[in-house]
Order: sequence, then structure tokens, then C-alpha cells
Amino acid sequence: MYIYASWDRSRSCRCGARPRNPFRRRNIAGIAYNSRFLILPWAEVEHLASHLLGRMTRVLSQEWQTVYGHPVYFAETFIDRSRYRGTCYRAANWQYLGQTQGRGKDDLTHQPNRTLKDILGLALCRDFRERLNRLA
Repeated sequence: MYIYASWDRSRSCRCGARPRNPFRRRNIAGIAYNSRFLILPWAEVEHLASHLLGRMTRVLSQEWQTVYGHPVYFAETFIDRSRYRGTCYRAANWQYLGQTQGRGKDDLTHQPNRTLKDILGLALCRDFRERLNRLA
């Protein structure tokens, strides 16, 4: 399942976003967040997870265009390292972008209160940085 993303410093820097870029928030619609991905244990097919991730990301931008009226240029996900390794994402060419700060999206205290998660991302087009940083 893919949903709209929220801004994260590790990904922002990797995507070429400047901290004070006024178009940063407006162009976040160009990023999709993979919130859930599950292969049930009894599905014993070699490389199934990375194969499905690859197929999904190849059609993601066009499908997003059809449903929401605009394309996406970058996909991301968070991996809870205390529970998972993210092997299928890495096998599907997703890149490690950094770690979360462990604060969650509704942070009010600016103190870590959740487990740290790895941030993995995948460019959906070659010029994703330019597309994410241009005027919307």
C-alpha cells in the first residue's frame, strides 16, 4: 500500500531538497510512501518479495497519475530494524537513506520515544531531484 509521504531530513537531503526551499512542502506530492508490504509465510516462491516490489514500482507513477491526477517520482519506506532486515527492498534496488530520529510524526517533545527505523528509497525516474525541486 502506498500513501502520501511526509518530509524527513535524511530523505530530503538525498533528494536534493534544501532545508529552506519554499517549494519543498508543495512538491512532497511527488513522493509515495510504502506503508505496508507483507508476504505471508506459506508463500514459498523464491525472490517473490523483490519481484513484486520491482513490478509495483515500475507502474507506481502511472497508476498514481491515474488515481490522483499527478505522477510520483520517488518511493520510500521505513524498516523497523528491531523486527525486520529489509532484505527484499534492498534486493529490489532500494537505497539506504539514513535513520529516523525515533520521534514519530506527532512529536511534541523533540525527544526520541519510538524505535529508530531505516529509511529506504527508490528513484522512479532519472531526474527525480529536478522534478521534486522545481515549481509545482
